Amino acid sequence: MNYRTLGETDLQVSEVSFGCMSLGGDVAADTKLLHQALDQGITFFDTADLYDKGGNEVTVGKAFKGIRDNVVLATKVGNQWRPDGSGWDWNPSKAYILKAVEQSLRRLQTDYLDLYQLHGGTLNDPIDETIEAFEQLQQQGKIRCYGISSIRPNVIREYVERSNIASVMMQYSLLDRRPEETALDLLQQHNIGVLARGSVAQGLLLGKAPKPYLGHTAEAVTKAAEAVRAQAEGKYTEAAIAVRFVLQHPAVTTAVLGIRTAEQLQDALHAAAAEPLAPEAVRALQQAAPAQVYEQHR
Repeated sequence: MNYRTLGETDLQVSEVSFGCMSLGGDVAADTKLLHQALDQGITFFDTADLYDKGGNEVTVGKAFKGIRDNVVLATKVGNQWRPDGSGWDWNPSKAYILKAVEQSLRRLQTDYLDLYQLHGGTLNDPIDETIEAFEQLQQQGKIRCYGISSIRPNVIREYVERSNIASVMMQYSLLDRRPEETALDLLQQHNIGVLARGSVAQGLLLGKAPKPYLGHTAEAVTKAAEAVRAQAEGKYTEAAIAVRFVLQHPAVTTAVLGIRTAEQLQDALHAAAAEPLAPEAVRALQQAAPAQVYEQHR
């Protein structure tokens, strides 16, 4: 496993990481899977207070109790469940963040979070107040660093200019190259780490039945999947090619992969062990799925 430094922090994270949202809810099976991942070198685990109404954090906390210092824990805040459980509302206020972090710390059974992320964001948010909350938590030692999870270029720019974020989590794949337009270069310029999610495009790059996706027709999706298969050539898994395409961009620190099964964990580990793509392979993939641009949130 290779490791990369997250932004300007001292955090070293595995270049392939574990997206905990996909865990199945069987605590024993989930714990075994999380331990297997750690034993194989995956050190970065990402969850959120939203997932399973906090149950996902509880599972992750139990799994790593007693070995907390061996992992890099990231969670997210901003989506507040309604009292009746009917859904959630967006709440990026300072008061809510300072309250929510205590609940996440309790569920995760830890005194600190390595990375605390705003789980979304809009230009209508009280951004300075939100930043104040994260800065306060950092000064108190409750979080080591903070970031945002957003695909919105206009929101990302605001946080780059006004905060000390260490990272941005965003969707990026061969079938979603929109971040290449401005966001990736901007974040690389400011040494802010990119946590890339959605690397396999909901499985569409791995042979799942093609369908229209983010402006790509089903035929275009098929072409992209065929290009991934051609680069694999029996030597690598198709997942490895899709993930390596994401990791080849210098702005990307880690590919966050949703893992639910032992087979998916093996795919993640194969991707981590695969050699970087050759420049001609990258070009071939790029030609198979031309880049698009964001039509909203510019």
